[in-house]
Amino acid sequence: MEFSSASSHHSLKRRREEGGIDYDGDAYPAPPHAPPYSNGNDSTDVDLSLLEAVEKSQNAVEVLDLKTLKKLVLSFERRLRDNIEARLKYPDQPEKFADSEVELHEELEKLKVLAGGPELYPELVNLNTIPSILGLLNHDNTDIAIDVVSLLQDLTDEDVLEDNDEPARILVDCLVENNALELLVQNLFRLNEADPDEMAAVYNTLATIENLIEVKPAVAEIVCEKTKLMRWLLGKIKVREFDGNKLYASEILAILLQNSMANQKRLGQMNGVDVVLQAVAMYKSKDPKSSEEEEMLENLFDCLCCLLMPLENKERFVKAEGVELMIIIMKQKKLAYGSAIRALDFAMTKYPPACERFVDVLGLKTAFAAFMGKIPVSKKQKKERYQEELEERIISIIASLFGGILRGSRRERLLSKFVENECEKIDRLMEFYVRYSDRVKAESERLDQLDLDDLEMDEEEVYNLKLESGLYILQLIAVILGHLWSSEHPRMRARIELLLKQHKLTKRNIKDILQEYHDNIGDIDGPEEKERVQVKILKFIEAF
Repeated sequence: MEFSSASSHHSLKRRREEGGIDYDGDAYPAPPHAPPYSNGNDSTDVDLSLLEAVEKSQNAVEVLDLKTLKKLVLSFERRLRDNIEARLKYPDQPEKFADSEVELHEELEKLKVLAGGPELYPELVNLNTIPSILGLLNHDNTDIAIDVVSLLQDLTDEDVLEDNDEPARILVDCLVENNALELLVQNLFRLNEADPDEMAAVYNTLATIENLIEVKPAVAEIVCEKTKLMRWLLGKIKVREFDGNKLYASEILAILLQNSMANQKRLGQMNGVDVVLQAVAMYKSKDPKSSEEEEMLENLFDCLCCLLMPLENKERFVKAEGVELMIIIMKQKKLAYGSAIRALDFAMTKYPPACERFVDVLGLKTAFAAFMGKIPVSKKQKKERYQEELEERIISIIASLFGGILRGSRRERLLSKFVENECEKIDRLMEFYVRYSDRVKAESERLDQLDLDDLEMDEEEVYNLKLESGLYILQLIAVILGHLWSSEHPRMRARIELLLKQHKLTKRNIKDILQEYHDNIGDIDGPEEKERVQVKILKFIEAF
């Protein structure tokens, strides 16, 4: 993943002034005025002092082992002590402790070599150096804190920790135990992104937190519980101007929300639903200007969909007029069209108030246009699968509408959609039914040919494979057909029977799908909800 303001673009100013190695370990060139090297018999003058420096630096390379580690740590601790003493002795005379600060900076730079030997991390932890390093995140000189952030990002880099699971775990546990998360986030709040170095430090801070989560997933909840990181991230995504750090902030927020109901609820309580809606509202009538900005918008919708998992956040979404905003985005037919459908699907699933609001604000017309295949597709979107995914979302939304609106004028308006234009919506529904029925049949035949005992697959795993192949959508379609049939509308029933006959199907086929659905309803929402749904499905089966 590339970011326009990634650390490689914003290395420390003092390091940009000389050729060397950037934060990602890649060589970057010396400035234009640096004299060229001579080659063979080239008569170009050679800067001997530069060659001498190169030779010295090559001689200084040591094997990275325990002895080198102890030497680096001892040298760092000495410089740290010198700096503390100088600042205590001359608190109001910066010139008296400036040299010790430069030396401390150099020692922190030297420690970066440890990223080349992650197997030594347990020894680094045993030497009790981590608390000393982390303490510098509170240093009065922001440049020193920036050095520490850069060091931590290097030590925890995903490529460095790959295939070093145990050393990585030991280091990350030590960092968390010594308040690395709290200190990193405190420092984050004092960084000024107008300064390129501090902007890079913001990126490196977010990268370090992501690295810690990668090694220890529990960090995702710990960092939200113990720090104000979510507050900072919300502040960042509210800013109108786009930059690489805003992109990264949106990604980190999505990671924090992804698998954590606690974080979803916590952000909801912090007015997070409203803030994320405001952030996506910037794109209701305009498209992002770059691929990075597109990625950020996608991340923001990922955040929104995660936020819409807890019931209380669905309520906040409706109160903040999220339903209306999503319909406006759909009507504008910009890049966020598909993401708006996805958010509505999350909001309306098992939440009748959102379904009622959707009908009240004239969402049916927009939704059924998509249902009939009128989905705007740009060249950037993979046409076939993109369109199919949205059709599946729309089918889910229609199923939610039937499940959430049981009576009254709203129900009548919903049912009337399937009668208008000579029942074209029923024709389309049966088209979907046949498509997904064929897929499920093909998957069932494939599974029947496998030796499931050899594959060690139980009935539940086989059922899940069928759901993934299209059975889930087929069940939703069967449920919608159940609602239509149970309405006892003569034109609807006649149309369904005609279409079944045309496709050489019978009502028994639909009843079999509904029966399988009935038999496999789980109790994730509690035994009472399971029983309620099963009773409803049985009524559909009996009605056919």
